[in-house]
Amino acid sequence: MRYARFAAVTAALLLSAGTLATAQTTNNSDTYEQLRLFGDVFEKVRADYVEEVTDEQLIEYAINGMLSSLDPHSSYLTAKDFEEMQVQTKGEFGGLGIEVTMENGVIKVVSPIDDTPASRAGLQPGDFIVQLDGEPVMGLNLSQAVEKMRGPIDSKIVLTVQRGETDPFEVTLTRAVIKVQSARGRLEQNDIAYLRVTSFTEQTGSGMESTFKKLKEESKGKLVGVVLDLRNNPGGLLDQAIAVSDAFLDKGEIVSTRGRHEDEAQRYNARPGDIAEGLPVVILVNGGSASASEIVAGALQDHRRAIVMGTKSFGKGSVQTIIPLPAHGAMRLTTARYYTPSGRSIQALGIEPDIKVEQAKLEVVEPSRRFGEADLRGRLDNPDQEKNGEEPQPQSSTTPPAGEEGTVPATNGAGGAGAATTAAGATEPPQDYQLNRALDLLHGIALYRTSQLN
Repeated sequence: MRYARFAAVTAALLLSAGTLATAQTTNNSDTYEQLRLFGDVFEKVRADYVEEVTDEQLIEYAINGMLSSLDPHSSYLTAKDFEEMQVQTKGEFGGLGIEVTMENGVIKVVSPIDDTPASRAGLQPGDFIVQLDGEPVMGLNLSQAVEKMRGPIDSKIVLTVQRGETDPFEVTLTRAVIKVQSARGRLEQNDIAYLRVTSFTEQTGSGMESTFKKLKEESKGKLVGVVLDLRNNPGGLLDQAIAVSDAFLDKGEIVSTRGRHEDEAQRYNARPGDIAEGLPVVILVNGGSASASEIVAGALQDHRRAIVMGTKSFGKGSVQTIIPLPAHGAMRLTTARYYTPSGRSIQALGIEPDIKVEQAKLEVVEPSRRFGEADLRGRLDNPDQEKNGEEPQPQSSTTPPAGEEGTVPATNGAGGAGAATTAAGATEPPQDYQLNRALDLLHGIALYRTSQLN
């Protein structure tokens, strides 16, 4: 009975998973023999494992083991994991609009997001939230605290806030729709649009285009180029990678996907319209740029629409499909590989930048002792110095010779963290070496174009 019972459970499990079986079988008896093995192991673990484990946990572990053994990106999502993933990819949720961290066991406000309940209520960076609806925050981890602050739209929550040395006070907030800004931007040197995309959510394509439009207006028509920063962007939704690529392309293929069966191949093409209107584009990538980021970089690189700069990308060239499992969460299953317009797969290879630029820091290097003509025995004298009665001086070093006391001129060098210290003792923000090289390149292209017109 036990064998029949567990065989039936596992059979139903595998049948619901559809094509998850990793080996093709020609004989049903072989399949049921394997299911019998699973039933034996299931029963043994259930009965003799050192700690009690529920049937539900064992089944979840078995499913996750089956999926995660296929490749690093296939996995089982519990109902809670599935819900959190939907929040992340949707890019919006019911909440307060506040970036937080955990400090000394309580929630610390990093920054309220503009035009959200938190900013309208006057919450400030550095505020500590010590209670949520009268319950102490102490004892919760950051994920639990964030989950309590999120909730249905128009529902209320009372925060107890500690600000500086003042007595704690209560603030009642009404949750609203909070949109995660995965695309931000700013003007660099008044004439280059810098676009930073941190992930690919449902808001990314439209957010990037609206950000670019604002920067274009802010520059008053003086834009000479665009930097699209995809560094440390782990990816996200395929359709948003296509939308971002399409924004800079007038025509041609963006990406193709090919699954297990030939008839499942799909190709995605660009529509007319380039938001940058032909301005040169530099894409910044590094080892943290993966998946959707690589689709964008590969598409614009193959079409020679952008110069890819930085270091080699991560190399994730596969597509995952989220398949809901009613009442049980979902599974993330690798269903296809994607290919750039030229037909190349970057799986485990990554996107090679057109111009390799390692992240670096700049610092002043003390020169070593230099020798010159004046140090040579039998040198010719300088006639001008002879007229003025001066003696030729040997080359000097800025570093005192060993064993002698001296004063070394102060220099503004880069510190261990990449920051520079000024004479007043203030710390300047670290220089972004890769971004600076991208700006230099775009200004160089603009200068060349101007010279060609003239």
